[in-house]
Amino acid sequence: MPLLGADAAEPRANRSVAFDFLVDDVDAVHAALAGTVDLVQGPTDLPWGNRSLLFRDPDGNLVNFFSPATAEARDRFGV
Repeated sequence: MPLLGADAAEPRANRSVAFDFLVDDVDAVHAALAGTVDLVQGPTDLPWGNRSLLFRDPDGNLVNFFSPATAEARDRFGV
């Protein structure tokens, strides 16, 4: 971050950005990360057809790992 300026970033200050990652199996990712991340929400089926896992990275960013859980959601993502 020094290349962007002395005050360009502040650790753990971001609460407005979420990073989304499409994964094959949310439950497997949850098992692999258990106890190592700041869990926000365990694996959950969402109304629009995705299964999602939410946690915060060390800088406080929200990270979402998701998998399409319904046929409609899989079609939307081409999987």
